[in-house]
Amino acid sequence: MPGEEGRGIGVTIDLTEDRLALQSGATEIGNWSRDEMRVNALPDGFHMRVEGEEVILDISRDAEFAVELGIVNAPPLLRRRMSALMREA
Repeated sequence: MPGEEGRGIGVTIDLTEDRLALQSGATEIGNWSRDEMRVNALPDGFHMRVEGEEVILDISRDAEFAVELGIVNAPPLLRRRMSALMREA
């Protein structure tokens, strides 16, 4: 969450069938349609706004995540990784 200190929690993200689901261990944190949320790529991670809340996601496979979501505006380093990924396809 924005402004919070510490590492946060580890989650698994599932991007299937036009949905984004977040799960931590056996606990589902949320499951939303992609058109219910807004995701912006910023230098400190992906800022996801949904249901009036904002969550910052630090993604290990950030280029794949950004390409899958169709993000077009991103910090320069992420844009380069996205470009490289799309050239490989």
